[in-house]
Amino acid sequence: MATILLVEDNEPNRDMLSRRLRREGFQVEVAVDGEEGLNRTRADRPDLVLLDMSLPVLDGYEVARRLKASSDTSGIPVIALTAHAMTGDREKSLASGCDDYDTKPVELPRLLDKIRKLLP
Repeated sequence: MATILLVEDNEPNRDMLSRRLRREGFQVEVAVDGEEGLNRTRADRPDLVLLDMSLPVLDGYEVARRLKASSDTSGIPVIALTAHAMTGDREKSLASGCDDYDTKPVELPRLLDKIRKLLP
C-alpha cells in the first residue's frame, strides 16, 4: 500500500480528498502547512506528496524547491494541487520542482491516473 502525504491547509478539502484516497487503497498522512509538509516528507518518506501550492508558513512552491534540492527527498514524486488554473500556473509549479500538476476542485479519476503514473 503506497503512502501519500497530503499537504493541504483547507480542512474540508483535506478531509474529502484523504477519505477518497483511502477508499482507493492508499495510506494517507496529512500536513496542514508548508513547513509541516516539508518536515513530514523528510521524516516519513512518503511514496508521493500531494502539495497545495497556497499554504501558510511556506508556500507549496518553496516546499517543492526544498524537497527537490535535497538528495534525501528529491526522488519523491510531488503533484501540485491548486485552484490557480491561469496561464503559467502549471509551468510555475513544474519549474519549482513538482512532477505533475492538477487543479481544484479535484477530479478524482484524473488525479488517480497521475498518482499511479508517478508511483514506483
